[in-house]
Amino acid sequence: MQLSEKEYKVMYIRSTDLEIPRWAYQRPLNVKRVKQIAKDFNERIANEPKVSLRNGHYYVFDGQHTIAARIHRNGGKPIAVLCKVYTGLTESDEATLFAEQNGYSAELTAGIKIRARIYAGDPIACGFLKATESTGIRLDYGQQLGKKRMGCIATAFGEYRRIGQEKYREALNILLDAWNGDPDSLRAETVLGMCRFVDLYEGEYDRNRLVRRLKGYDPVRIFREGRSMGGDMPGYKKYLYQVWSMYNGSSVKAALPIKF
Repeated sequence: MQLSEKEYKVMYIRSTDLEIPRWAYQRPLNVKRVKQIAKDFNERIANEPKVSLRNGHYYVFDGQHTIAARIHRNGGKPIAVLCKVYTGLTESDEATLFAEQNGYSAELTAGIKIRARIYAGDPIACGFLKATESTGIRLDYGQQLGKKRMGCIATAFGEYRRIGQEKYREALNILLDAWNGDPDSLRAETVLGMCRFVDLYEGEYDRNRLVRRLKGYDPVRIFREGRSMGGDMPGYKKYLYQVWSMYNGSSVKAALPIKF
């Protein structure tokens, strides 16, 4: 979604009248970033916050830290802020535009972008959320490790789009059956390795054998052993290799051929 330069008015709005929809899609205020912006603030190059006038309210969808920095420079007191005010936007439009913001704004994390797209009703993002949560795993938008919490949202979303819902869910369910949501089993490298294995060896692997074999290892091994391979096997292949080798073990009869 693109905003036309003709769709807004530049006007001063009292900071007390500006609303930040953190309950919906906005990220938490980063006080450290606010202080840094305030310290280096230059009014001549500062971007005007983007605001949506909807139902008599001014909702900020880009620029909350700039607003907070201006207030900080004013001794914490309310201040009139020059804003770009758009009309005719829905709440879904605002969330979409927030996810697409770029330029001077701090780069959004994958988790925050996905949360905004979900809130906006993006069908692919919503499908990703539904597929993930149907396995019992929750998306962690703060991207922290935790039991049955998915912090590697960018990796997981990329694999969901690449291999499709069914194989994505199968990969997550295998990880859950093997390691019961252990945080190390939901690292980006582990999720990547398992998704690629399920995709590449679909219809060839024995699921019961795979789960049984995985249970005999600490899930962090996929991350550690993969990283230790360095450039010997680039990209995702080093993590796929760990899953493949765990599955094969020393068996000749049940071993899968290397196809990567």
